Amino acid sequence: MSTKLLKCLAFFLVINAVFIDKANCQEVKVAKIDELISMIEKNEDSLYVINFWATWCKPCVIELPCFYELNREQNKSAIRVLLVSLDFKRNLNSNLIPFLNKRGTGPETWLLDETDYDSWINRIDSTWTGSIPATIFINNRKGIRKFHEGEFDCTSLNEEISKLLNH
Repeated sequence: MSTKLLKCLAFFLVINAVFIDKANCQEVKVAKIDELISMIEKNEDSLYVINFWATWCKPCVIELPCFYELNREQNKSAIRVLLVSLDFKRNLNSNLIPFLNKRGTGPETWLLDETDYDSWINRIDSTWTGSIPATIFINNRKGIRKFHEGEFDCTSLNEEISKLLNH
């Protein structure tokens, strides 16, 4: 093979890899608690399923595929899945984004840029001890607000969703 042909082939492989990587890249929004609270308080007709998790939390990682599946299978107008990572902001590019990219495009993901947990946990739910995983289900228009501290399996998550949607 000629040198020109090899250079051309290498160029196209690099360009292709860049486009493939961008297509599978999970976007993560970095947000403060006030922005999250504002989103939670919206008076929309969707059921918000907001899961608090971290890459270093084994039970969180175990249940994560259930939220990916829920996001794929549910009617987007009826349910809105949001993953809220409690990883450190400094690990966004080195840990969180690569972790998410390995799993493919999933639910909308935010990184909560807050380090003083005591200042905001009660704003999510007064019964929350601070352990993760934790999930809150909210539909303000229908008066639904349910908090669950602990891990879900896919069956129990889907059962909870069905109960809330038929509320």
